[in-house]
Amino acid sequence: MDGIATDVAVGVKRGSDELNLYSTSPNSVTANGNDSSKKLRVEDRMESPPSRVLHIRKLPSEVSETEVIALGLPFGKVTNILMLKGKNQAFLELGTEEAAVTMVNYYTAVTPQVRNVPVFIQFSNHKELKTDSALNQRAQAVLQAVSAVQEGGSPNSDTSALDSVLAQAPSPVLRIIIDNMFYPVTLDVLQQIFSKFGTVMKIITFTKNNQFQALLQFSEPVNAQQARLSLDGQNIYNSCCTLRIDFSKLVNLNVKYNNDKSRDYTRPELPAGDGQPSLDPAMAAALNKDSSLLGTPSGMVAPYSSGGGFQSSLSYSQGGGAISPLSAAAAAAAAAGRVALSGHSGCSGVLLVSNLNEEMVTPQSLFTLFGVYGDAQRVKILYNKKDSALIQMSDGNQAQLAMSHLNGQKMYGKIIRVTLSKHQTVQLPREGLDDQGLTKDFTNSPLHRFKKPGSKNFQNIFPPSATLHLSNVPEDVTEEDLRQLFSNAGGTVKAFKFFQGHKMALLQMSTVEEAIQALMDLHNYDMGSNHHLKVSFSKSTI
Repeated sequence: MDGIATDVAVGVKRGSDELNLYSTSPNSVTANGNDSSKKLRVEDRMESPPSRVLHIRKLPSEVSETEVIALGLPFGKVTNILMLKGKNQAFLELGTEEAAVTMVNYYTAVTPQVRNVPVFIQFSNHKELKTDSALNQRAQAVLQAVSAVQEGGSPNSDTSALDSVLAQAPSPVLRIIIDNMFYPVTLDVLQQIFSKFGTVMKIITFTKNNQFQALLQFSEPVNAQQARLSLDGQNIYNSCCTLRIDFSKLVNLNVKYNNDKSRDYTRPELPAGDGQPSLDPAMAAALNKDSSLLGTPSGMVAPYSSGGGFQSSLSYSQGGGAISPLSAAAAAAAAAGRVALSGHSGCSGVLLVSNLNEEMVTPQSLFTLFGVYGDAQRVKILYNKKDSALIQMSDGNQAQLAMSHLNGQKMYGKIIRVTLSKHQTVQLPREGLDDQGLTKDFTNSPLHRFKKPGSKNFQNIFPPSATLHLSNVPEDVTEEDLRQLFSNAGGTVKAFKFFQGHKMALLQMSTVEEAIQALMDLHNYDMGSNHHLKVSFSKSTI
């Protein structure tokens, strides 16, 4: 294994239905093309004794090494991989037997999937893998890059094998498509993930063909190649936000504004340019020709997941004690105040909200406020304790998102407390029982913001702020009309600005509490002419 760390080895044999194996010891398996005396034995026995080598069967034929490695990442260090492409099988060696046992136990309860295809995982009869790492340099580079991130370092490009792979990097600019985008992906998240592999200089995000995409420029092409090898196919959050990465045909990005959609980290003095497109016309034209991922059906890779709450994600995994090595995304999102650490997909989606102003609060106001961070399904103000309420969100991740943003905020003059409830659902009152309108079912409400996967609303989730973003504004409504409307909601309008040709506006209240109240009162307000005002929190200031 020339030039590769001794605890990492990779081998692959493509195209042949038979991989010849010989054993140097009863407890090892070695891949080599010279010995034809022994054939691979497919391990059909499900009751093999525990081993840190796992046998994976029924893999899709187009599976990549990254995807197989990702199956094991949440459970511990992956130290070796042997791909049997012709047989749709692989061997995966973990750092410890304990990690392998945890992985098998988990996937016994939850069927693992790769590219939406169920696969089968069992203990191998072999106790270790001894592979000819020269068989596949790309797989070797992938595992080395992943291993470096697991250990908290940066990928090492000193080895000859890795150099030969990385030398082919055509551009320092990556094109990133995010599949299954059920939660927001911000510039901060992308910068934190990709900076593991080198200096991130510029990022531009945009939506094309109803998909959230990004262009990300490294200082060197070698860093872009390292990031692509290690991160392509990984999920940012549990079960979703899958990274699809290829090289852009662009070699340099021209960033005009530093805002939520684009950033040049080498030029902090750039203006924010609120409401302006991040791409100039020349860049947009170049993008339309940049079809490295979208150009052909074969380039469009189907999303995959490894099942359940232990997804092959970049976030902290919960339940098995292991921490996924690529935890940067969750940490970055939490630091940016956008998303609570994911990995809690098994937790309740019900929130307990306490210290409410019982004279003012209604199920509708709670639905509107918590609906900024997820689709609230049911709201129940407690009959015997009217300063408390249960709110059922669509899932545990949305509940965490709402909790992280709203706990400690001031609503109707009182600082509210938001925690996860032990309840799994919010019960509706029995038929015929009048609970004085304290419980309301919003399941079929047309006001849910996040029903559509990949909706732009996912990109605009921000903590409560004094500045509100208004959209769907009728053309005949003036600045004075809106100032008056929001003043009547109870507060002082400090600043106002129209943009995007009068369709949108930023409106700043004097305090965050006033903005929260205005949002609850005026989101979906009927402005006439079949226009209902849309109100959300903004990251910008005026």
